[in-house]
Amino acid sequence: MKPRAVLFDLDGTLADTAADLCGAANRMREAQGQAALPLSEFRPWVSRGGRAMLDIAFPDRSAAQREIMLPEFLQNYAEHVADQTRLFDGIAELLSAIEQAGLRWGIVTNKPIALAGPVVAALGLSERSGVLIGGDSLPERKPHPLPLLEACRQLEVAPHEAIYVGDDRRDVEAARAAGMPVVGVRWGYLPPGDPIDSWGADRLINAPLDLLAVLQLMRSEPPVAASLG
Repeated sequence: MKPRAVLFDLDGTLADTAADLCGAANRMREAQGQAALPLSEFRPWVSRGGRAMLDIAFPDRSAAQREIMLPEFLQNYAEHVADQTRLFDGIAELLSAIEQAGLRWGIVTNKPIALAGPVVAALGLSERSGVLIGGDSLPERKPHPLPLLEACRQLEVAPHEAIYVGDDRRDVEAARAAGMPVVGVRWGYLPPGDPIDSWGADRLINAPLDLLAVLQLMRSEPPVAASLG
């Protein structure tokens, strides 16, 4: 059965936000007289949010100290939230194909809504996305199923009629708990030591347009086959 709706994670799934998150952390380092770190050190952890960025930027600080630094990081990031952020290659075409097929789509992210909203707007997706749920939109966030269930409620589809697409184990756990099929993406910010093959996703895909085969949205040319998870 073809799904009636597609829900996406934001960071690492729809959008490459790593450079702007890394930039916020490095500006804080430089303000304290420390050299900037390369993007490659931050990138695998981007899906884990601001706290993870501070863990990388300030490993010599205690968890309590980094927690105190979090508001400054978020403010710094908010001021540069979409300087370098872009859609991953193939996402624009994928979203167009989904819309042309008459499916609704939306975004469920753990990013605070005050940050997620401007990112989505800068990418030109605000008027196209049927729903946007942030990490603080509800009392619970992923891996709890509530954000996915609320997104389905707003899109007026049952959880089993939707599919969730994400790049983190929490995405799979949330979808499983919601009773929703789930696809893991290999182009995202995959943290070391937690192989995507072990997450239990229904499918794993290597590139955005691979999702068309999973959704059974066949194009005139042969679609790229999705890899089984």
